[in-house]
Amino acid sequence: MASNEAIKVTAAEFHRNVGTYQDIALTKPVTITKNGRERTVLLSAEEYHRLKRRDRRVLGLGDVTPEELEAIEKTEMDPKYNYLNEELKDWQP
Repeated sequence: MASNEAIKVTAAEFHRNVGTYQDIALTKPVTITKNGRERTVLLSAEEYHRLKRRDRRVLGLGDVTPEELEAIEKTEMDPKYNYLNEELKDWQP
């Protein structure tokens, strides 16, 4: 098995040996199954944070089509969130 290949364990096995699987998760994902189905994956904190950084995609103005920009300009906030305007009253760019 390659060092980055995930290993699979049942929830019961994981529960009995949680410390062992926490150590393994530092080097490869540990997939935890329940009733034969994948339910969760345990990863190192470092890998989790790496994935979260990749999850944040920033678009530049050039990435937005004129149609999308027009749709954004026409949007209106749900009135139940009007209280949030108070947070912006003193904001300056």
